[in-house]
Amino acid sequence: MPSLSSFGRRVRKLWHGADLALVGQRRERRMRMLSSLMMIVMGLLWGLFFSSRGYWAIVVMDVTIILSGVAVFVLTLRNQARSANLILFIALILIVVASTLLLDPPTLTAPRATHLYLLPVAVGALMAFRDEPLWLRYGVSLFCLLLFVALAASNWRPTDLYALPDDVRIVGSWVQGFAAMALFFLLLHILQSDTAERSELDRDLRAAIRERQFVLYYQPQLNGAGRVIGAELLIRWQHPQRGLLAPGEFIDHAENTGLIIPIGQWVLEQTAARLRQWKDDPLFGDLGLAVNISQKQFSQASFVAEILGLIERHEIDAERLELELTETLIVHDMEDLTRKMAALVEQGVRFSLDDFGTGFSSLSHLKRLPLSKLKIDRSFICDVLTDANSETIVRTVIALGQSMGMTVIAEGVETEAQRRFLADNGCSLFQGYLLGRPMPLADFCDFVQRHNG
Repeated sequence: MPSLSSFGRRVRKLWHGADLALVGQRRERRMRMLSSLMMIVMGLLWGLFFSSRGYWAIVVMDVTIILSGVAVFVLTLRNQARSANLILFIALILIVVASTLLLDPPTLTAPRATHLYLLPVAVGALMAFRDEPLWLRYGVSLFCLLLFVALAASNWRPTDLYALPDDVRIVGSWVQGFAAMALFFLLLHILQSDTAERSELDRDLRAAIRERQFVLYYQPQLNGAGRVIGAELLIRWQHPQRGLLAPGEFIDHAENTGLIIPIGQWVLEQTAARLRQWKDDPLFGDLGLAVNISQKQFSQASFVAEILGLIERHEIDAERLELELTETLIVHDMEDLTRKMAALVEQGVRFSLDDFGTGFSSLSHLKRLPLSKLKIDRSFICDVLTDANSETIVRTVIALGQSMGMTVIAEGVETEAQRRFLADNGCSLFQGYLLGRPMPLADFCDFVQRHNG
């Protein structure tokens, strides 16, 4: 169910003129994959060279480089950016330090030069870990700079056994120096461009909040009889220059900067206002609206009071408001989460768990939380007819939800065969393109009239 906090990892399509932040993510991904391929190629070439000389200790280092490159490539394909970046920079630092100490010891004729690569590695670390905690964002970069100072100020080396000849290193010092500084300048340029892009996106997003440039789309949720029982609210950005932007093009930035809080408040306000308008309508009065809540939004001390204030101000039936949590949210502060959920559930608000099975929650977490609904993630639904593991997971989630007295809804239903399989296994609520795509309010109202009228 693509919603506020989970939009960023689900919407992956990049259109011409798409959001600058998404371009930056793709650029970083390409650079990481290129770096991993270079590690594999250079490891193979140097491994063959040093094996022919019988330098087996260096060959072991080259094999490590190759394996690190493969690991970075695979993790990048799996969108595990943090793990890929950690392995990449650990490998780069070890390669530079080991090459400096073993192959490039300083002499009166030829100075060290390999350690110069630690400067561009430090800049690259700032870029790669820019959205990570401060200790990681600056820790890797500062560590590279400290190593650079230590290698530049010291003549120590463990052995001269593997040192390259001075005539080779004299030329190599110039080549290494120019290459390292060119790479350093290139990364500084990319870092400056990326900062400018993020600043532009930040300005545009703040203007969007002030000028209310967002619109809400409704994706219908249907029961087994084909009747609409509610909808999930999905946000879009009506950008004045680039047109209608999908959430994946701005939600990640909003999460990282805290702008998700005012955006989330606007969504909740619009949801409550819509439920108030439908309250006395016999066709729409029983519909529920689901909104995903981000971690930053939920962690606000005033969150419970704001939700209860919305309900009271708009005089809506709290049971029509469904707040969706993701698994990554529920592992951060269980005590605070449970307390806030209990206070809202007591007033009638319903909670559902989105992306179940894809995060880090355990059954003990599930047992403690006052949830009314489980959502089977689309990643399992798309493979349910072809993958035995997905089929087992889907059956298990349905049985688990039913045994705990929760409703189970499947998202991402795209074929009739998938819907039939789910129904045969006890799932009675569905959401997906087979049943209805996200649509503007007017189209959703027509959709409800066709199915429920």
